[in-house]
Amino acid sequence: MDLIAIKKYLQGKGLVAMKDLALHFNRNADTVRPLLDIWMSKGKVKRAETKACSKGCCKCDPTTLELYEWIG
Repeated sequence: MDLIAIKKYLQGKGLVAMKDLALHFNRNADTVRPLLDIWMSKGKVKRAETKACSKGCCKCDPTTLELYEWIG
């Protein structure tokens, strides 16, 4: 997994949950986030605004609600 692989994945998928990124690259979210931070600092990726699910139970995996998209 490198910056280019993340770029291509995001470009191909559009809006992607952190959980999907981590699963695709077979890494945990804490390993993927620093690479996304690099792209965000360059203005190429943004973290999408998201609300908690509408169920209100707070049992959702936070990585399913953490969304990113390629904007560059």
